[in-house]
Amino acid sequence: MSELSNYSIRDEIREFWSERAATFDQSVGHEVFSESERRGWHRLIRKHLGDGHGRPLLDLACGTAVISHLMHDMGFAVTGLDWSEAMLEQARAKARKRGTDIRFIMRDAERTGEPDGSYYAITNRHLVWTLVDVPAAFAEWHRLLQPGGRLLIVDGNMGQRNWVAQLHKQVDRLLGRAPAKGHMSPEMMERNRRIRQQVYFRDGMPAEAVVALLEAAGFVEIEVDRRMWDIHWAQARKSSFWRGAERLASERFAICARKPG
Repeated sequence: MSELSNYSIRDEIREFWSERAATFDQSVGHEVFSESERRGWHRLIRKHLGDGHGRPLLDLACGTAVISHLMHDMGFAVTGLDWSEAMLEQARAKARKRGTDIRFIMRDAERTGEPDGSYYAITNRHLVWTLVDVPAAFAEWHRLLQPGGRLLIVDGNMGQRNWVAQLHKQVDRLLGRAPAKGHMSPEMMERNRRIRQQVYFRDGMPAEAVVALLEAAGFVEIEVDRRMWDIHWAQARKSSFWRGAERLASERFAICARKPG
């Protein structure tokens, strides 16, 4: 893939998420809609990162700052990074409303421009599957961490239709029903499909493939955590029957890794 084509897909990704910024928080799985889900996130964060105690944390592709605020809840000094100014406008407005002191910067998650060893921890949710150059991104994140610092990735094997999705499609066909409309317009769904065909993990993103790239980047003590039932159950309860069932059946995971030192 040429540098020019890399640049064009990066621009398309930025524009896609910028257009979704105004309605991003309306979707289950983006914003937190219940205290039970919030408790689930706090449990996951404490398990892998511990309490913040004022230590610096970088939330990559922070979007509207949903994860940034969860990390702030846990006592971290949070910097939220996103490449979309539209997303950051939403994030800053949310931070002002909640009275939080989160710092926001507009940068590329693959090339942040931040100094070496700036952060105790780095987090991201649903970012890795969107990246054009995952090995370069992991090398960048390794550089940004302090010795002994931790990386927490929350993601999944996006784009892989699970058995519930297949069953839903068959039921709709048998009943002569049109497929349920999602949270994106047909035009946005097509753009999303085109983007997925050009990212690094275009053929799927099993956790094992992510672990292999983290090892190659120099990370150690890599743990794949699939025990996120409390979060996914809380999200499913706020969704329609089929959408909630598909979420519970999908391959989602958290991966925590440490920089040696």
